[in-house]
Amino acid sequence: MTTIGIVINKDKENALSVARELVRLLEGKKAGVYIDQRVANHIGRQDLSLPVADFHRDVDIVFVLGGDGTLLGVARELAPYEIPILGINLGHLGFLSEAEPDDLPHAVDQILNGQFYVEQRMMLEAEVIRKGQRIHPSVALNDIGIAKGSFNRMIKCTVFVDDLYAATFNGDGVIVSTPTGSTAYSLSAGGPIVVPYINAIVLTPVAPHSLTTRPIVLPAEEEIHITVDATHQDMGMTIDGQLGYPLQVNDEIVIRRSPYATPLIKWKARSFFEVVRKKLQGEGY
Repeated sequence: MTTIGIVINKDKENALSVARELVRLLEGKKAGVYIDQRVANHIGRQDLSLPVADFHRDVDIVFVLGGDGTLLGVARELAPYEIPILGINLGHLGFLSEAEPDDLPHAVDQILNGQFYVEQRMMLEAEVIRKGQRIHPSVALNDIGIAKGSFNRMIKCTVFVDDLYAATFNGDGVIVSTPTGSTAYSLSAGGPIVVPYINAIVLTPVAPHSLTTRPIVLPAEEEIHITVDATHQDMGMTIDGQLGYPLQVNDEIVIRRSPYATPLIKWKARSFFEVVRKKLQGEGY
């Protein structure tokens, strides 16, 4: 019997009603079901409650009801366990989601019949070296951002790739992204779209004070070292745009490919290019 774990962003419109319908469909198919304990009581199914941190003990596949942000958080939390994730889009763009609420019966049938494939999405890991101490170890599916505060002057980011000097960026900061993250913050800063089934790291400067500065695409095996400098202390590092840590002058941020990958469930019928055209059609694609 396949056991499904369900994570819900209860703040999304209709999230709880969609979750109730999903549970009904799964139980009707005799599948095992667990629900994130933080929201199980909101749909009156406390009997199915289980912390997401314990999903790896009992769950075969995770359904995430929400937007890309919800899925990113689940991907980081479950990174060590290689549990396939199906995103059900209740958000806006939903680049990482493969199903829509209107398709729930079909999605459930496809999952329980094994009619899907799993796409392994590379992740990044980062840590800050401050006065010889390694702090803020983190893992990201989309990106690592290094940026100044909202109202301060620019920061200087000096970049080394595998101990070789690469560039110095003066501006608002830099984004280091995976191919999955290339259609997120990096794209809005002028970075390239990278197909998700290759392994690469994208380095995108944010508002650089130079007409010749351009994004750089690096092999996934490279290790990136970024040292920050500024005339102020209002700087920070963000993980998938969700977690944030303050930075200090002369901090060194080390970023490399993570040993973990996020297994995203995909239907064979859709290509990445179709998703890009559909999701970004309002932007000229």
